[in-house]
Amino acid sequence: MARIGLVAGAGKLPIVFADVARQKGDTVIAFGLKGITSPDLEKHVSKLHWVPWGSLQKAIFLLATERIKKIVMLGKVKKDVLFKDDAALDKDARSMMDKLKDKKDYAVLNGINDILSKFGVEVLDSTTYLKELIPSRGVLTKREPSQEELADIDYGKDVAKALSGFDIGQTITIKDKTVIAVEAIEGTDETIMRSGRLMSGGFVVVKVARPDQDMRFDVPLIGLDTVKALADSGATALALEADKTLLMDREEIIKLANEKNISIVII
Repeated sequence: MARIGLVAGAGKLPIVFADVARQKGDTVIAFGLKGITSPDLEKHVSKLHWVPWGSLQKAIFLLATERIKKIVMLGKVKKDVLFKDDAALDKDARSMMDKLKDKKDYAVLNGINDILSKFGVEVLDSTTYLKELIPSRGVLTKREPSQEELADIDYGKDVAKALSGFDIGQTITIKDKTVIAVEAIEGTDETIMRSGRLMSGGFVVVKVARPDQDMRFDVPLIGLDTVKALADSGATALALEADKTLLMDREEIIKLANEKNISIVII
């Protein structure tokens, strides 16, 4: 049994993790971000502390008070918060940000990790608890991708892998080996919806991990909202990278994809 700190962003994933960890006998102390983390998390953890966005000093104090030496970081935090809410950063957070070479995900996350390590806190690979959510290679839906879709998937995979090292393009939309949209700061679902606004449907979506993906941080995630975005935008196929993607609500995702004749393949 272990005492685990859960730094929770938005969505259901922190709740799923908390339930799995508690089933293993671990004690989960959560740290929620005001306005971001779901209040429902409180029902699934031993204790939930609310921390304002940017309050690094308070977060470190609470970790020390709770005697937390191991944490996981899970849940969505939109990238634009770093730019919109810059004024909310406390002195410690601002000092950390000023030392970074850029504000890319890994730069920020590694900066936080460096500070935590100075206090003897280790960031764990959360996927060791969530292996059931990580699909292996194969087709998940009734319909397999067509030859045309497979050609676009192969092309999109190469483009996404080339771009993802620059912290963009983990999600690419493709039609006839032509890039329709590239994910930047807006996130996967909005990239898909933007593609639907740019064309009359019939495109493929490819989502990959970074070439140097650190499974402690920002693991690629697909949930039911993503499949709804596929259906609403007219996408016909989704390709995800095997062993490096978390798949939430698997049964509901497959059911909806089958209803909408969307092919989902793990590559």
